[in-house]
Amino acid sequence: MASVGVSLALAASHIAVGIATGSTAVVATGMEFAGDVLASTVVLVGLLLAARPADDNHPYGHGRLETLAGLVVGLLLTAGGVGVSFQSLRALGATHQAPGVPALWVLCGAMVARGIMFVLKFRAGRQIGSASLLADAWNDAVDILSACTAFVAVALARFDPDRFLAADHYGGFAVGLIVMVTGLRVARDASLDLADTMPDATRMDELRAVVLRVDGVRGLEKQLGRKTGLRYHIDLHLEVDPSLTVRDGHRIAHDVKARVQHELSWVADVMVHVEPAPE
Repeated sequence: MASVGVSLALAASHIAVGIATGSTAVVATGMEFAGDVLASTVVLVGLLLAARPADDNHPYGHGRLETLAGLVVGLLLTAGGVGVSFQSLRALGATHQAPGVPALWVLCGAMVARGIMFVLKFRAGRQIGSASLLADAWNDAVDILSACTAFVAVALARFDPDRFLAADHYGGFAVGLIVMVTGLRVARDASLDLADTMPDATRMDELRAVVLRVDGVRGLEKQLGRKTGLRYHIDLHLEVDPSLTVRDGHRIAHDVKARVQHELSWVADVMVHVEPAPE
């Protein structure tokens, strides 16, 4: 919610100052911030929907809606970058006065504000494992780079308008390219989660170590995982003593599930299949 408010203020100030000072790069940055309002709103809605508990139609919960929000943010960023770059190229060759000093000041303010928002979102996103919040944090990091690019372009145009006036337009084009690349990266990461990509090797090794410490587990034939929103659902194939009763095998499976959920915060649920260990 704070991010939406900051983006609104930055978008309005940059577009107004960019038009008043005749800076294409500042207007482009303002348009990017306007897109951030929509992106952060999508993330907020996705988090609210993903927080709903499981029901009969969604036994695994609503976490995928949060991942879907991350994908939408990536697509919005990509589309916005294309539009910014196109508009900046259209302005090439136009004659106008060099951008005014206020254009530099608003860009400096944007870098500071975006830096603060990036740190807050990144910490929260890592803490809860939110793909959409991390996507929005990287969006803020790109905004810092975009503002720096626009700052250099405006400074060059002011330093020597005769030679570098076009730098302002090329700066806007560069801003668009940066946004496009980031959007594609965010969309790719969200798509991998939606495609049931396995957890990284470090997490799978951590999972295996926890399982093998449980009394009665002789081996682990399979371990599978898929992300559903903020956490993972795990499928395990345990190997136990073939002479055990069904009751004892079930007890070991229950112990494994309880241990994994207690020690690994990134695991939402565990499905355990018990098999006889080879002689």
